[in-house]
Amino acid sequence: MASFPPGGGVPSPETSGAADFFHAQRAGFGDTIARFRDRPDLLDRVWTQAFSSFERNVEGETQGLPQLACHKGCGTCCQLQVVATTPEVLMVARYVRAMAGGFRRVGVDLDGRLAEAGPADAPAHPMALGRPCPFLAEGLCVIYPVRPMACRGHASFDKEACVAALCGGQEDVPVSGPHRAVRGLVQSALQAALHEAGLAWGVYDLAGGVRLALACADGEAAFRAGADVLAPAAADGAMRAEMGAAFGQLGAIARPDR
Repeated sequence: MASFPPGGGVPSPETSGAADFFHAQRAGFGDTIARFRDRPDLLDRVWTQAFSSFERNVEGETQGLPQLACHKGCGTCCQLQVVATTPEVLMVARYVRAMAGGFRRVGVDLDGRLAEAGPADAPAHPMALGRPCPFLAEGLCVIYPVRPMACRGHASFDKEACVAALCGGQEDVPVSGPHRAVRGLVQSALQAALHEAGLAWGVYDLAGGVRLALACADGEAAFRAGADVLAPAAADGAMRAEMGAAFGQLGAIARPDR
């Protein structure tokens, strides 16, 4: 299984190229899904594999780059629309359930915040969602340990440029290319493996998806059974058919004997 431990023989984007990296990732996720499909820890296995791979490869790909401007307490980019895969959304929902009592004790009403957030349409400008993320409280991300790859993959070298973009005065924010590229490759490989396994493989508005997951009696079991409990929050409607066809073709290439 391609669990991507240090020295585990799995290629990085830099040493093998994006295509080989993608296929190695897709195969690794596919192996994990096949082995743990009927087990309650499938979500944990897939989520951990995705995020450990992202973090490890970003670290390797960003050697020698300038220091990032991102720091604790800076929520400037937290007005972007955030989309996430089903495993990511379900993990956030699990975390929110576990931390609900603690959130209430410090005055963070996540249920109310999620209800007020409503559905998010793709904004005309990437920094123009028009409202802060419902998971941002007093400048801090309350789901930081389980934040999606979309958040981890958006890393800026210039805080002032982020602020200017938020205000509509600048569009060219110097973000980390390796963060964005690794996030895209890992997420796409995960989606391809989920698609091949007949599991919910799309991307969903984070706030809307978490709201649906919290309302579902056992979203994790439904996910393992192949249901798409987050469908009303889908954020890839216009591209879904095209993406599904592409993932199908990739699966066929990977299995020429079938």
